[in-house]
Amino acid sequence: MASRTRRHGPATGAPDGSRRRRVPMRLLLPSLVLVALMAMLMLRGYVHSEILADHRVRPPASSDQVPEKILEGGPVIDTRSGRTESLSLPDHRLVLTFDDGPDPTWTPKVLDVLKKHQAHAVFFVTGTMASRHPDLVRRMVEEGHEIGLHTFNHPDLSFQSKKRIDWELSQNQLAISGAAGIRTSLFRPPYSSFADAMDNKSWPVTEYIGKRGYITVVNNTDSEDWRKPGVDEIIRRATPKGGKGAIVLMHDSGGDRHQTVQALDTFLPEMKADGYEFDNLTEALGAPSAHTEVTGLDRWKGKAWVFLVQASDNITGVLVVGLSVIGFLVISRFLLMLLLSGVHARRVRRRGFRWGPQVTEPVSVLVPAYNEAKCIENTVRSLMASEHPIEVIVIDDGSSDGTARIVEAMGLPNVRVVRQMNAGKPAALNRGLANARYDIIVMMDGDTVFEPATVRELVQPFGDPRVGAVAGNAKVGNRDSLIGAWQHIEYVMGFNLDRRMYDMLRCMPTIPGAVGAFRRTALERVGGMSDDTLAEDTDITMAMHRDGWRVVYAENARAWTEAPESVQQLWSQRYRWSYGTMQAIWKHRKALVEKGPSGRFGRVGLPLVSLFMVLAPLLAPLIDVFLLYGLIFGPTQKTIGAWLGVLAIQVVCAAYAFRLDKERMTHLISLPLQQILYRQLMYVVLLQSWITALTGGRLRWQKLRRTGVVEAPGGPVPRQRSAGTRDGDRRPVG
Repeated sequence: MASRTRRHGPATGAPDGSRRRRVPMRLLLPSLVLVALMAMLMLRGYVHSEILADHRVRPPASSDQVPEKILEGGPVIDTRSGRTESLSLPDHRLVLTFDDGPDPTWTPKVLDVLKKHQAHAVFFVTGTMASRHPDLVRRMVEEGHEIGLHTFNHPDLSFQSKKRIDWELSQNQLAISGAAGIRTSLFRPPYSSFADAMDNKSWPVTEYIGKRGYITVVNNTDSEDWRKPGVDEIIRRATPKGGKGAIVLMHDSGGDRHQTVQALDTFLPEMKADGYEFDNLTEALGAPSAHTEVTGLDRWKGKAWVFLVQASDNITGVLVVGLSVIGFLVISRFLLMLLLSGVHARRVRRRGFRWGPQVTEPVSVLVPAYNEAKCIENTVRSLMASEHPIEVIVIDDGSSDGTARIVEAMGLPNVRVVRQMNAGKPAALNRGLANARYDIIVMMDGDTVFEPATVRELVQPFGDPRVGAVAGNAKVGNRDSLIGAWQHIEYVMGFNLDRRMYDMLRCMPTIPGAVGAFRRTALERVGGMSDDTLAEDTDITMAMHRDGWRVVYAENARAWTEAPESVQQLWSQRYRWSYGTMQAIWKHRKALVEKGPSGRFGRVGLPLVSLFMVLAPLLAPLIDVFLLYGLIFGPTQKTIGAWLGVLAIQVVCAAYAFRLDKERMTHLISLPLQQILYRQLMYVVLLQSWITALTGGRLRWQKLRRTGVVEAPGGPVPRQRSAGTRDGDRRPVG
């Protein structure tokens, strides 16, 4: 067992001799993880048009500034290099165009129909969809179709600045180059229609697009398939009159397109029978291909973009599913806690309930103490007020602050001090066990005080010979500060409500070090307290279960402990608890496959502890990250509603736990703030514990600073009743 004293290594400094402050890994790594997660969410939101998307559509305007030949010309508009030209398709040449894709459901069906009838088309893809479904863009190119730009986020460009237009074009090209390794010179503005619909707002955009090297393609035959008018109506509207050539507008994305697919399967053979050809745009115009191969750095930039988009989509998708699953499990656990804790309370509070014959025999109380000078007197005096006959053994574990001298100077009856070199808490408890006179052993911390009835209530379950250990009701004594109030909520709700549930399930994972009792024979059968882990209380409890003993909860055995009063102290304590719990789970992992009581605990208790104490808390920051994202980018109302719903469940559980423990509800005022801030601290602690475990590190005991603010309950210490001894006046074991 590592010493509980801290050793400081040499200070690191800069070359000029000044001290250099480094961000602790426990803060740096979680911060980086949260930043990466937020970046992925932002990227996903951008690609899904939740961020920077502009859904405004400008109403029609005057067209007096648009050249007449454009208004009366064809659907292909070329304003490159200062030109103002429009082109129409030859007769019996049809160019099918599909907007807003690629869609993972409908685009493959459209491609299948085109391939079936050996027809080519032009797909005007958005950057958002092309980034998310690069395989479909690649398939379009491989099967001979042409690709055109339809902007990245599908905004009405007449509202946008030239800088935003450039961004929309470049991002759209980046997605296409990453997906298929090409660039394209074809462009279709969102919300465009026929050439004669060009107005004074859209024409300047078309001119600017031409200056950037693009040909603008509108249409002169609109199938209006987006209205879902029926297959026959789509075919009628898509059919040009008099055998003329046409650019036909259809959609392969944006909703249910089954009518489009069915109409296409009929339209293609019918029009081919009438002598029409279905070509790419450049094929129909007899022009060079609109595609240019992308190589070198630009190609790799496109691939990197597509990779990042795919990664953000996949990772956030997995996280959302994981969060949903964990959320369901956590809510189910809350409901189970409410049910079983209520059953437990009714059972133990039933009139006439008894564990067995009343336990009146004296017990030994072990108080391991390491530098507890500020607290030890309160602790010992509270024990002297006990309503149950006890002996007190204070094991001084190499204290350097005079802890042992304080106890000896008190001169109290039935209180002994055993000294040892600093060897750790498990060794101190084993030393105390060797010096104990009685068969029931109560263990407590040196910073804890008992109520007069605590020991009596704690030992009554031993009237049942199947009970090997009893967990008491640990409470926070210094709850006046905000951080103390948060821990008070955690103790009442997170620990004691849990213990009621685990008692009913017969798989309680931890007897608190602040207040617990053991049958001596049970301790001896499992080898006493072990220093294999930093959570000796969890370790010994799991060992008890595996040995076939029952471990129960005594709600009236209240103990008041001094909780950490600073974030650093709280972190140190929870870091040790968290890491020690992981060690205990790993140590007892064989229980998963064993038979009998060990197997039962392994297949019920270990999964519950692993899931809700080790795995689920890792996803805690996701709740707040998604909350923040939803508040900023929407859907705001649903996000707030979901968060308030979860909070309401927690409030109900907390209120019920406070009611069972007869605590004042006023402390629950800080519960919402606890859920936002306190949970993040616990996340940092757990993540750091994972890092320590995965890197093979070994955590040292870190002594918490105590203030001694938790006073012994009651008034003057009464005279201790005579307990008698069955084994004679046993001397301390050397």
